[in-house]
Amino acid sequence: MKSTLLAALFFVGSMVCYGQQVRMADRGLHDETPQDEYEFVDRASMPKQPSYQFRNSTWFTTQVNVDEDGNDIIGDAANEPSLAIDPTNTDRIVVGWRQFDNISSNFRQAGFGYSLDGGQSFTFPGPLTPGLFRSDPVLDFDAEGNFYYNSLQGDFSCDVFKIEDGSTNWEGPYAAFGGDKQWMTIDKTSGIGEKHNYSYWNSSFSTCEENDFTRSVDGSETFEDCILVESDPFWGTLTVDKEGDLYITGASAQSNIVLIKSTNAKDAGADISWDFVTEVDLDGGLGFGGINPQGLLGQAWVATDNGEGPGSGNVYVLASVARVGDPVDVMFARSTDGGASFEAPIRINSDTAGNWNWFGTLSVAPNGRIDVVWLDTRNSNGGSGGFNSQLYYTFSDDQGDTWSNNESISGMFDPTVGYPQQNKMGDYIDMVSDDDYAHIAWTATINGGQDVYYTRISPVFLGLDDVGGDLLKPALSPNPIEGHTELTFEIAEANRTVVQVTDINGREVAVLMNEVASGPQRLNWSGTDANGQRLAAGIYFIQIESGKHATVLKAVIK
Repeated sequence: MKSTLLAALFFVGSMVCYGQQVRMADRGLHDETPQDEYEFVDRASMPKQPSYQFRNSTWFTTQVNVDEDGNDIIGDAANEPSLAIDPTNTDRIVVGWRQFDNISSNFRQAGFGYSLDGGQSFTFPGPLTPGLFRSDPVLDFDAEGNFYYNSLQGDFSCDVFKIEDGSTNWEGPYAAFGGDKQWMTIDKTSGIGEKHNYSYWNSSFSTCEENDFTRSVDGSETFEDCILVESDPFWGTLTVDKEGDLYITGASAQSNIVLIKSTNAKDAGADISWDFVTEVDLDGGLGFGGINPQGLLGQAWVATDNGEGPGSGNVYVLASVARVGDPVDVMFARSTDGGASFEAPIRINSDTAGNWNWFGTLSVAPNGRIDVVWLDTRNSNGGSGGFNSQLYYTFSDDQGDTWSNNESISGMFDPTVGYPQQNKMGDYIDMVSDDDYAHIAWTATINGGQDVYYTRISPVFLGLDDVGGDLLKPALSPNPIEGHTELTFEIAEANRTVVQVTDINGREVAVLMNEVASGPQRLNWSGTDANGQRLAAGIYFIQIESGKHATVLKAVIK
């Protein structure tokens, strides 16, 4: 009894320590079973407030878990989002999440919301199976735009729902074996593995006698008996390259991050075999606790370049990892030989040591652009180690050799509020990339509770290439601003030009210009709002839109 108590105390203590790295014993962390009974909650009778919306020329954010009038529901919670986007019609988007109808109860259901207008607005019709315990949603899509939703039940078994008729109505569910935490990927090629569904999970919590992988070759309606992935990984993801080869990443039994490859999983008549296991050095391991007391600091992500450019066939692995001297950093590694070996890792977040860079997430566009997002505390309490976080983004268009500036894509929020009887904000966020945009499903507490948001980012309009910023040639000096500052830019041809200032929450605070203009422009600004009052010290954004060109500058008022 004494040893058990000491072990429990050590475990609780470790959960709040900085950057705890996952050990083999930690794979036993689990809270995906019903602990409270289901109680019906009438969402219509719950208090409401305006949902969070943000728009500018570079990105926009829309709250997903809203009522029928588009309002935020006060007192519920949503986390661990996953999304699917129809590649044949990117206006069709589905986001899934763990839905807590009331934060006083730990009972959760399979929440989902859909958009038919490219994420400008979402409809949340209610859980997939109201009153049934479901958790850990994972969504994906195939090349034809069909959607798939993998849902974990309280007995570790999983179901897959799907939409194949272009509607918003889910078919199924189809029994899919499974366990906690399951991940799923769909083969999007036109090869022999087209539409194959692959899923793997933590073998410590399995319906299959500690096996951890299954496959469907008939459109996700039936699944094969489970087998064990070599090295028995957990807390990671999987993907399929353009040849139909399967890659799996996660923490191994030795706590190292590994990559496993199968070149015959696409063959429906073959017994699946694993070609090799490669250790991936990310200069750290998957972490938990600290800023997310009862949760992970992120999953391990794998993505492949499936395009025809210079990075075709590259394999990338990324994770937020606990490192010596830093709570958690976003680390990236590249393989140019099909996953057989990896180059030395690089640190994606560019802030100084001591901050939390958590929930790091990776995706690759068909044109080879690599997108990365994460939650970041560098601006919390002046960067002095607080937990307040922002969504950050960067991309690489040269196969990870160089990266764009780290960009904050949201205002600050406190991730420690709104816990639904769990001291965590979930374990991950999700992203899908196409040639034009990075699409993100993420959790934040901007409205005071845990909610799910969809953000769409246009890398072109971040002022980082030849469209927008370079054409407008914007400059702001001095910056930081103590008194007056001068904004200069150029307009190639006469266009309606709008220059506005927003705060970090996207609220307009001043309009510096709104007229048809051309040629060199010079604006003086004294750091005041629309009423001429001096703005509080902090970070603001100056957005310039002229015809088809747009850019954003960050301004700091002292």
